[in-house]
This record gives sequence, structure tokens and C-alpha cells, in this order.
Amino acid sequence: MRAAGRLGRTSVRVSPLGFGAAPIGNLYTPLDEHQARAAVDAAWDAGVRYYDTAPHYGLGLSERRLGAALAHRPRTEFTVSTKVGRLLEPHPAPTGSDLAAGGFAVPDTLIRRPDYSRDGVLRSLESSLIRLGLDRVDIVYVHDPDDHLDAALGQALPALSALRDQGVIGAVGVGMNAVAPLLRVVAEADVDAVMVAGRWTLVDRTARPLLDACKERGVSVVSAAPFNSGLLSRPSPPDDAFFDYGPAPEAMLRRARQLAEVCAHHGTVLPHAAVRFPLRDQVVAGVVAGFRSPAEVESAAGWAATDLPEATWRELDAVIG
Repeated sequence: MRAAGRLGRTSVRVSPLGFGAAPIGNLYTPLDEHQARAAVDAAWDAGVRYYDTAPHYGLGLSERRLGAALAHRPRTEFTVSTKVGRLLEPHPAPTGSDLAAGGFAVPDTLIRRPDYSRDGVLRSLESSLIRLGLDRVDIVYVHDPDDHLDAALGQALPALSALRDQGVIGAVGVGMNAVAPLLRVVAEADVDAVMVAGRWTLVDRTARPLLDACKERGVSVVSAAPFNSGLLSRPSPPDDAFFDYGPAPEAMLRRARQLAEVCAHHGTVLPHAAVRFPLRDQVVAGVVAGFRSPAEVESAAGWAATDLPEATWRELDAVIG
């Protein structure tokens, strides 16, 4: 497996494969405590040492479960990231489930209130530390500030930079799905890393300008959602495959199936190429995927550790054009 990647100019390192903890926060469907713990334990056993979570994931459930699963591990041997920008507050009129509003199968006793102010950052981080049961986190990302970019640039990021400079956190970043605002962040803010979800994948390479900008400025990239919501997660994409949280458009489905054919011709499978693709670029410190089971973790760890021949990549690249 590739060596751990360093984030920007910091001393924080992430393993090539990171454990995305949204699924253990009951993303879309419930997962019991035993299943959640088993997934994290399998990641550790497979050599994964980077774990990413957020208050958004299961209204704090992901943070609590991840913290409990890592509690007996040596703190110096793993890297944890969480996120700020959404404060969890009591729900004035709960409906019983967060599925419709947030996509997590948990009771909606809390709501998410956007807050990208300095005070909001400090309150959010303090609450995350309590849920995680940790005295520090290594990386803090500003979470999806699409509609609050000025506040993120003017308040949240300077607050996080100050915490980093004081040694309270190790690295500062922003996590988003969209490339354009991340380009603005890299140009205007003092960040160590950006987490871009779904835009630097085998089938969607629209983050190329972002990678180039990060390389110029010494900012690291963490590539999340390498399977694009499921489209690339199976050897042959089914008709009902999802892409970016919704049904895959026909053109995208055709492209994924072409990629799958190339993989099969070269004796591998589509998800193997999907996991390895982001790691081809040295500015990418690691790839983060969400896992629900030990089997998913073990497969992905094997794929992350095994590159494909250059001839395979040439044919895959030719499909994209």
C-alpha cells in the first residue's frame, strides 16, 4: 500500500484508504452497534488509520460510534477528522425520523442549524470532542458551506487556522461536492487540505482544475465518494444504479459499463479501479469511502493496496476521453 500521505505542510498524515463513517451513522438504513463496531474493527485490522466523521452523520451517532470503536486504540496511531458548520440543537417538533430531512435512519430529536461563525465553530468542535470521547481531532473540515461561503472564508476558516496555529487541531480543510467553491477556498484561504466528494473519480474527473490549483499552492486533496453513490461499487452497474445520490443518468450508466468491460478484459473489477484511481495523482493524500461491513472494508483495502497495470489505465482513460 502507498505510504501515508501528509496534509499540506502539516505533520498530519492519512492512510491511503480512509474509513468514511457516514454509514455507521445509519445512512439510509439502520446499522446496529455490533455491525458498526465490526466495520471499524475490520478497517483497523486491514491497516486503515484514517477515520472521517461529522456531526451531520446520524445527528451525532457516527461520532459516538466511531469514538467508542477507537477508544482502546493507541491515540498516536490513528487520524480522525470531523467537520463544522452544522450545529446540533433540540428539535422543536420532531417527526420521529431523520430520513426525510437528513437521510439518516435515526430519531430526529435534533436538528442541524447552519453556523459558520467563530463561535459556531468552537461550539461544534467542543460537542464533537465529547461525542468522540477524544481530547483532540487531527483534521477539521468546514462542511458543505455552499450557501455560506463568505462566512466560511471570513469566520470559520480563520477560527480553525487559529486553533491549528495554537496546536489545538492538526490541519484545516473544507469538504464539498462542488469544484468551483473549493477553487475559491484554495485561492483565498489558509487551508491544508480539501475533501472533494465525487468529483475526482474514475467516471467523473471534473476536479482536475482543483487538483492543479492545490498542487500549485501546496494543499492536499482527500478524494471522497470514489464509488459515486454506488455506480462504481459493483463489477457490472445495474439499471437502477445511483450516481450522486440519485438514479444514474443513462449516459453515465453507459460510461460506467464501458469502464467495467475494460476492467473485466484486464482481469479486474470496476470497484478496484474506482478505489485506485484517485491515488494515481500525488496531490491526493488519500481516498475516503463509506463502509457498512467488514467485507466491504476488506475488499476496498485490498484494492487500495494493489495498483493496476499501466495498459489497463490507458484503456480506462480512453473511455473517458
